Amino acid sequence: MTDIGVPHRSSSTLTRVERLGAHSHVRGLGLDDGLEARRSSQGLVGQLRARKAAGVIANMIKDGTIAGRGVLIAGAPGTGKTAIARGMAKTLGDETPFASMAASEIYSMEMSKTEALTQAFRQAIGVRIKEETEIIEGEVVEIEIDRPVGAMAKAHAKTGKLTMKTTDMETVYDLGTKMIEAISKAKVNAGDVISIDKASGRVTKLGRSFSKSRDYDAMGASTKFVACPEGELQKRQEVVHTVSLHEIDVINSRAQGYLALFAGDTGEIRAEVREQIDNRVSEWKEEGKAEIIPGVLFIDEVHMLDIECFSFLNRALENELAPILVVATNRGITKIRGTDYRSPHGIPVDLLERLLIIHTQPYDERESKAILEIRCEEEDVDMSDDAKDLLCKIACETSLRYAIQLISAASLRASKRKSAKVDIDDVSKVYGMFLDVKRSTQFMIDNQAEFVFNEAAMVN
Repeated sequence: MTDIGVPHRSSSTLTRVERLGAHSHVRGLGLDDGLEARRSSQGLVGQLRARKAAGVIANMIKDGTIAGRGVLIAGAPGTGKTAIARGMAKTLGDETPFASMAASEIYSMEMSKTEALTQAFRQAIGVRIKEETEIIEGEVVEIEIDRPVGAMAKAHAKTGKLTMKTTDMETVYDLGTKMIEAISKAKVNAGDVISIDKASGRVTKLGRSFSKSRDYDAMGASTKFVACPEGELQKRQEVVHTVSLHEIDVINSRAQGYLALFAGDTGEIRAEVREQIDNRVSEWKEEGKAEIIPGVLFIDEVHMLDIECFSFLNRALENELAPILVVATNRGITKIRGTDYRSPHGIPVDLLERLLIIHTQPYDERESKAILEIRCEEEDVDMSDDAKDLLCKIACETSLRYAIQLISAASLRASKRKSAKVDIDDVSKVYGMFLDVKRSTQFMIDNQAEFVFNEAAMVN
């Protein structure tokens, strides 16, 4: 069997830039230690029973007590189904894989529907791989770099010496060109405590030695001081990194390997490749080198799937390597796509029997106002109390989603009149500019003769 490639995670911290999204205010499920839902916490308001149920599922996932199960979050539009799923993702943290997709994403000409679902399933299954690596860790005493000068400078490589120490010993290492470049890139100076991976040559700066804490000129606001390491300079360290099965699939099925993850051109992956990877992962698991982490696959608007996809999900949930399937829908009793049969939520009954069903309820006036206040804070909009009351009234008479969208529009109008606070007049003006669904429908009924192919009778 050929060697299986595994992507290595970089130890450097990445800065993630996120746009302000519909659920960017959600920080978790807002539960206390007893899994009781607080009325308003971590960006979620109301839906106490649904959030508690989601919290129970999240805790079971964390403990690894369930896998290959399904959960359905069902409710009317605008009742926080996707927000609860996002809260579950935040609660589970980065260690648990969480893959998210809309059901309509699978209808693509590039790959079959079952292939798209298979890739989504494997994105939600993590593999925690344990490796032992040799590192050199100590405090830098001195760095000497010989840089050739003159006409022959380019022909001769740079060389140097690195002196490192621990509390018990001190050693001098010879440096080649690549190590000199790595040390220069990491901006290592005498007095720094560093770690060098012998296999990859990666240099990691752990901090500044406490012995240099009096060198005020070398200190910055973000300077981190650490103790000089003890014992031997060279030591063995266990490195743990978590990757998804899909990432391993892509690396081993494409000529460009790791770069295919960034290109997004994964294409269809042959079953033979997946079978080979599953066998190797099973071997690693038996040898204690790897651990399987069942994650969560969230499919929004699941009623958009057809009967073929539902049949695939039925079979996939029985697989040994199956994540927790969380689906959401706002449909009532409707046709199953691809058939003439009607079923609750547009999902076949045999699949519904496998799902734990969580229902969400419409928000009351107090909860709607609390959500609007959270969105105003998230969008950094200062709004008067009268304007909030009017916006809450609009949300109750039309929809919460429509009212939330008026926040940024009202803020823009306030800024145009050079005001830092949104008042009731700003909300009234944008309410008149942009129609909600009810007023738009009434406008079309009143002016049906002016529209092409109108079906007003069917709307009535």
